[in-house]
Amino acid sequence: MDPHLTSIADQLWQAELTREPIAPVRDRLAELAAGADLLTAAYQVQQFNTQRRIEGGARLVGRKIGLTSVAVQRQLGVDSPDFGALFADMAVGDGEEIAASRLMQPKAEAEIALVLERDLPHGKHTVADLIAATAYALPAIEVVGSRIANWDIRLADTVADNASSGLFVLGTRPVSLGRLDLAGCGMTMERRGEPVSVGAGAACLGNPLNAAVWLADTLARLGTPLRAGDVLMTGALGPMVAVQPGDVFTAQIEGLGAVSAVFGH
Repeated sequence: MDPHLTSIADQLWQAELTREPIAPVRDRLAELAAGADLLTAAYQVQQFNTQRRIEGGARLVGRKIGLTSVAVQRQLGVDSPDFGALFADMAVGDGEEIAASRLMQPKAEAEIALVLERDLPHGKHTVADLIAATAYALPAIEVVGSRIANWDIRLADTVADNASSGLFVLGTRPVSLGRLDLAGCGMTMERRGEPVSVGAGAACLGNPLNAAVWLADTLARLGTPLRAGDVLMTGALGPMVAVQPGDVFTAQIEGLGAVSAVFGH
């Protein structure tokens, strides 16, 4: 990779280690892209740090899709989805307290997670392929975080920053897709009993399966296809909400039940 792109990757890596956010990287990425695809450069930065984590012993367990909700896109001023890597050390148990030291400008959003039982290696997938490959769905809360100061991000910033990944919390009652209306299911996320985010499956590119097809096609094209056992965080069902110390978020998703994220002081 271009040494200048490596420098951007190093800065994001250090921001994660030190918990000190950095300035946006989009302008530097645009300069380095020099007429090439800006997002290609951003994904090169992301992949560099993904590989660095793997070489350091982290276990890749799936992918997340970001910016699938129109509401979230409006919040961040972008108009297309992105993806990032999920690692085992990012997983948090349902109701397990999350230490403040693990967080960086955290925000919470409710999602539907899919867990695969078959590989998805094709260049073009159908919704039927995704249904056949999915073992079950789970309710989930993603705790997004940004290494970019003040969440001053555009698409290139968040792509380079592993799609603003932080942590993820999965529910523990698996449900087969045949028992769910993924587009029509309603979602309410509460903070200590007060509703703070409301949405539905249709907020995620019309249906979470549409988001999953987009991801499967994209990763297969890049030569890193989704595999059996992978967790897919399919995207927010409603607006994300800033997290404060001591918060408790519970997301209730119709047909899937509830999942909670508990934050320490």
